[in-house]
Amino acid sequence: MPNRAQQIFTPEFRFGLGGVSLGNEFNKHTDKEAERTLEAAWDVGVRYFDVAPWYGFGLAERRFGHFLHNRKRDDYLLSSKVGKLFKASKNNRHAEIYPLSDSPNDIVFDYTADGVRRSIEDSLQRLGVDSLDIAFVHDISPDFAYFPNGWEEQYKIARKGAFPALSKMRDEGIIRAWGIGVNTPQPILKVIDDADPDVCLCARQYSLIDHANAVNEVFPAVRKKNVSLVIGSALNAGFISGSARYNYGKENFKIPAAVIERREKLRMVAARYGVDLRTAALQFSAAPDVAVALVVGARSDRQIQEDFNSLQAKIPSQFWAELKQLGLVETNASLPVGPV
Repeated sequence: MPNRAQQIFTPEFRFGLGGVSLGNEFNKHTDKEAERTLEAAWDVGVRYFDVAPWYGFGLAERRFGHFLHNRKRDDYLLSSKVGKLFKASKNNRHAEIYPLSDSPNDIVFDYTADGVRRSIEDSLQRLGVDSLDIAFVHDISPDFAYFPNGWEEQYKIARKGAFPALSKMRDEGIIRAWGIGVNTPQPILKVIDDADPDVCLCARQYSLIDHANAVNEVFPAVRKKNVSLVIGSALNAGFISGSARYNYGKENFKIPAAVIERREKLRMVAARYGVDLRTAALQFSAAPDVAVALVVGARSDRQIQEDFNSLQAKIPSQFWAELKQLGLVETNASLPVGPV
């Protein structure tokens, strides 16, 4: 399907809270802790919320919905994902995939047109709201380890089913925009040629640690098609800010030596200028012209407050110049010019 002539999708809010952490991906959190995090996000002005059925096998959507259904729907932007359906089952896989979620649900992968509509209906019920703004087709990507027959087969199903169905739902006004949400570049490059998405969630691909491919391949391609990007995992699942993990997956504790070395070099430059590396990483990932929003994960009220403050901080231009001089930032990468 050729890309339709379109205006680039630009959401009203550029800073969002993602639901991975509050789906108990990395640590177990109580409902009260999740509520405090969401309250803190709202209090500092966050009005974009990104969730997925996958996060905690429904847990994140229920938690976000418990908070958001008491807010006026027109006051915030909401995105969720499609492609994974859940049903209650005594013999479910949550202990294998999301052991900290305590979910009663089992998973069914479904990227058909009917599956997409069912997915959105289910998400709205879990969230307790009447509409989504953005629907991302989730995880049709080489890094996703749980497909029974590979990501390419699921992509083919989505190309015939999910993609045209979402375009129709957008044109009918059921959603405002759609795209895919993935951790690798190849699916984004494919979907902008195969369909007419508005915005894609580009996760873990544009960070201070890893951004060359995004700058040189993904960004030029989406500019040509008038497709915008939401940037996710700017800290590589917390690695840049000091976590003992890099990105996602069962073996994310196995961090390549070159990645650790790169972080150390970034830390040394940041220390010379008195710059907080997390702050620099967040501002860097929000800077490209194609990045219409930045979504961060937060596990606590303090963390989302710190992330918000990081986007208001001033960083010396000399810091960025030295990163480029040392080859730690691509020469053609966009640099922050002020608060987000």
